[in-house]
Amino acid sequence: MNDSISIQNFIHKYTTTVRFHEVDMLGVCNNAVYINFFETGRLEYIKAAGLMPEKGILSDGKLFFMVRNDTNYRSHAYYDDVLEVYSKISYIKNSSFGYDQLIVKQKGGEIIVDGKGVVVYVDPKTRKASPLPDSFIEKVKAFEPSVKILRE
Repeated sequence: MNDSISIQNFIHKYTTTVRFHEVDMLGVCNNAVYINFFETGRLEYIKAAGLMPEKGILSDGKLFFMVRNDTNYRSHAYYDDVLEVYSKISYIKNSSFGYDQLIVKQKGGEIIVDGKGVVVYVDPKTRKASPLPDSFIEKVKAFEPSVKILRE
């Protein structure tokens, strides 16, 4: 992502607070913790978009594997900082889709982390990439009208 990314381009956010066990010896939120914040952001996004199976995650036998995480650390969070985690599905391809994410300090509105991720839909029997169901794409389009559809 670049500096021109705007919070206004995001529909979904969740709020979290940096807890004591997430802070390292330098007094800052440990870099690995931001990946957890992104993961929770993606799951909350899936719930908000109506993509979570009725009986809960993994109950429908569908498999989605996270295959890429890119994270840019711009600044630091500290114990008890309130953070807003913004997430969006930015594109959909045949069997994969991409997330854009931001982590912003609530106080002051500073973007402290940005990232991108790629998720692949996998056939549970063959464990190979498989075309995303049309129902998934339609729900994402309804929730995230700006999503780019890049299917062949």
